[in-house]
Amino acid sequence: MKKSREDDLNAVPETASPRGTTESLAADPDFGPRGDLSSLGSDSEINGYVNGDQKIDKYGFVGGAQYTGDLQHEVPPEVLRQRESKWLDMLNSWDKWMAKKHKKVKLRCQKGIPPSLRGRAWQYLSGSKVKMEQNHGRFDEMDQSPGDPTWLDVIERDLHRQFPFHEMFIARGGHGQQDLYRVLKAYTIYRPEEGYCQAQAPIAAVLLMHMPAEQAFWCLVQICEKYLPGYYSAGLEAIQLDGEISFALLRKVSPMAHKHLNKYKIDPILYMTEWFMCAFSRTLPWVSVLRIWDMFFCEGVKVIFRVGLILLKYTLGSSDKLKKCQGQYETMEKLRNIDPRYMQDGFLVREIIELPITEREVEKEHFIQLKKWKDTHGDLKYQPPPRLHGAKAINEAEPHSQRSLVQMPSIVVHPPPAASPDSGSNSKKKKEKKNSKEQKEKKKQKNRDKLESMANGSAPDETNRILKGEQNVTQPVDIAEELNRSLLKKDSQLQSEQSLSSEENEQDTYL
Repeated sequence: MKKSREDDLNAVPETASPRGTTESLAADPDFGPRGDLSSLGSDSEINGYVNGDQKIDKYGFVGGAQYTGDLQHEVPPEVLRQRESKWLDMLNSWDKWMAKKHKKVKLRCQKGIPPSLRGRAWQYLSGSKVKMEQNHGRFDEMDQSPGDPTWLDVIERDLHRQFPFHEMFIARGGHGQQDLYRVLKAYTIYRPEEGYCQAQAPIAAVLLMHMPAEQAFWCLVQICEKYLPGYYSAGLEAIQLDGEISFALLRKVSPMAHKHLNKYKIDPILYMTEWFMCAFSRTLPWVSVLRIWDMFFCEGVKVIFRVGLILLKYTLGSSDKLKKCQGQYETMEKLRNIDPRYMQDGFLVREIIELPITEREVEKEHFIQLKKWKDTHGDLKYQPPPRLHGAKAINEAEPHSQRSLVQMPSIVVHPPPAASPDSGSNSKKKKEKKNSKEQKEKKKQKNRDKLESMANGSAPDETNRILKGEQNVTQPVDIAEELNRSLLKKDSQLQSEQSLSSEENEQDTYL
């Protein structure tokens, strides 16, 4: 008998050796009274999984249903490098691409985002980068806040259930579980009216596999507010409403599957709750999860609807398959153990692209089912914000900043302040002013030297020139005044000759 995925997941806590947990290491006297874990490696090493017997796959899984091993088809390195280059170009000119080339962005998401850029691309597609910039420092404040003890107890009990075969979350109290706790606690503070829902934990865990805690938190906020509004609120009214929408759309996609589920009174909430609320992160192979999330962040919730409809169509959509599902229990077992062929990424992505279910049809059916809900249940107790269908709608509602994508390291070394252009121009002006001042001083000094030489009688030509210039400038005077001036001039010449004869040596030395 085939072993179920649930049995594998439940077996993890018992089979894992307790010797490697952070609790046991903290109690070890070799690590000091507070347990110095700074020198430890990954959480899988802490928990004793890396022992040579078990190999970690490229996504960080050491086992379980989502372990990929070496059987997956690899994208050729040269193709991967080309895709990375294209995505970097898009991320550096995001506004232009979203405004004018959104179809190209959509096509590249359908091909798959390169693993090295997936986390950053999700932030841009979801608008979480803009949200984080608008709320700078907010996550740190919530991280330092104590939070509601009621929610914190529930969160702490759920941590070990999230991807127990992934190296980030293997160790109890390990790095992954600590970040997951921080993200979920912050959300209960950010949205106290919603609090915490268990289905948020796997969503946050997937995000943490691709980005740091703060970025993962704001990405979670965008999913809860823009992509799946109301899914995690009390009463789960939004997910029940989407279940009815999905069931109505199934009539168009697979009338036989619709008739079968209706015949045995199998309510959509019984099989699609985990699918939709966890965005298939706990249902499908990991490669398929990543491909679907790439498209989900770009195109919105219609991708989730399409995946659910495809799984129902190929599981219950033919008479041969329904022969083994003669009852509610058998049908539910069939949906819990879907044929792996229908969950492979190549098959799913192709079917998702070809399935003609648009956001217009989803919204039209949403209006119809909401009216029926009000007739039978009354008004919704929780009024979620309007759902935005994908990256284009979010980008139009919250325009992206013009700054290019940059890394956000945890350790920042600030460079010395560079001289501004204004300071450079000011220094240049000061230098020019100083030079002109020096030139003026030199010119003044030169004039002084000339005057002194004239006073010593060494430059009669220059004296005559200056005197002639003075005569040209002066206005005509009367004869008496001119006679007095000539007499005074003769007296001064006699005195100057006497002084020159007495100070001949000093004159030579000065010149």
